Amino acid sequence: MTRHRVGVLISGRGSNMAALVEASREPQCPYQIVLVASDKPEAPGLAWAAERGVATFAKSPKGIPKAEYEAAIDAALREAGVEAIALAGYMRLLSDDFVGKWRGRVINIHPSLLPKYKGLDTHARAIAAGDAVAGCSVHLVTEELDGGEVLGQAQVPILPGDTVDALAERVLAEEHKLYPRTLSAWLNRRKPVSAA
Repeated sequence: MTRHRVGVLISGRGSNMAALVEASREPQCPYQIVLVASDKPEAPGLAWAAERGVATFAKSPKGIPKAEYEAAIDAALREAGVEAIALAGYMRLLSDDFVGKWRGRVINIHPSLLPKYKGLDTHARAIAAGDAVAGCSVHLVTEELDGGEVLGQAQVPILPGDTVDALAERVLAEEHKLYPRTLSAWLNRRKPVSAA
């Protein structure tokens, strides 16, 4: 079985990246993680990936133009033969130019039931609105922030007296299950291709 070559972009501990890597160890998984890249060289997720034999790349964007920084990330992804990119807690907005180069091949996991609560502070906003449920969504990345096609979602009840931290923890547990499952389903609909 030819497995899709996936690159993961992170900015921190990379717990969703770790869930993707662990799932990729299963024999029937349709993908392999061939590169974990970060905008923060000190990101704990890089060390976690390296300890498990996954190639890593890190470059700080400080002091360089965005286009130059993204060109370096793009080059590392292409050199690794990446076909699809999974964003996993990557806290930088991708430029329209970068998204255009990888159109239809970048997905993200977002901690809300899109289209509700795009952007930041999703759990606080859901609690403040009095919502009965929160959750997470995996979606295609487009030029619109958190605006691409939703590929999968998981709901989490908001409990009486819930705090942002307690809700975030329960949503994250669902993310770790949803992301590998949705990535696999999405890739199973695609034929493996070499990075253009």
